[in-house]
Formats: sequence, C-alpha cells, structure tokens
Amino acid sequence: MALTRQTMTDEQRKSVALAYLKAFDRGGKTPGGTPLIDLFADDAQVYFPKWGLADGKPRIERLLGDVGGTIRSITHHYAEFNWIFSGTDVVVCEGTSHGEHRDGGWRAGVPEWGAGRFCDVFEIRDWLIHRCFIYLDPDYAGGDAGRYPWLGLSR
Repeated sequence: MALTRQTMTDEQRKSVALAYLKAFDRGGKTPGGTPLIDLFADDAQVYFPKWGLADGKPRIERLLGDVGGTIRSITHHYAEFNWIFSGTDVVVCEGTSHGEHRDGGWRAGVPEWGAGRFCDVFEIRDWLIHRCFIYLDPDYAGGDAGRYPWLGLSR
C-alpha cells in the first residue's frame, strides 16, 4: 500500500484544531457528532502537564479520561484566540477558557495569575492530529497557590 500525504492549507489545519477544542466544550463530541478521539492519528502523541506524554490512541483515550474526569464543564473563548501558522503542519493556538473543575471554578484573568490561559501546539496532516502538546496550568481551581510566595505579594 502506498503512503499518501494530502496537502492541507493553514485554514484546513485550523478547522481540525477548532473541531478538537469545540469537542471539549461539547462533552467529547465534535460539532459533527464524532468522538474526539477520531480526530487523532493512530500513532499520535499528546502531552498534558502533570500527566505526561500519551503515545497512540489507547493512551490518549486514557489521558482524556483522566483529565476530562476532573472537569465538569469548559468553555473556550474562540473570539479571543491567537493563531500562529508555521507554513508547515504545525499550528499553534493561544487562548483562554472558563469552566468548572471538580475542585472549583476558573475563569481566565480571575485572578490574573490563575488558570484559564492555554497554548496548544498541533501537528496536523491528512485531516488528523498527529501531535498536540498542551501548555497550561492544570491547577484549575487555584488550590496550589500556597507554594508560590509571589502570589501573596501586592503587585
């Protein structure tokens, strides 16, 4: 079997990344109704802080279950996203969110140092996510603030 590689535009890659983000807001289903995991290549990699690196769909499903099991709801602020296109398969989305974690709620900017800001780095080709590295503070409810003395300083 010959390997094929479809050429995608930046906007097409962005549409896959948006489907991924919207699936979180919709309880794990894309706007088209397919499961979030179907957006990933079989050998994809996903990184999430304090979880680590998930290689392949079975591990990605575990990561999504572990992390998703702690979040009651999430809403991404699509109108405020910053998109960075590399001219290759790499697309970066910087954005904000709010929601309800099992330990409490969060909203980007409230407080300013709290959770809700994220940066996702995607590699997307052939209409599938091959790599997604997620950079954010996984302490959604701000319960770990005591370990950071600068948070008590007036700024």
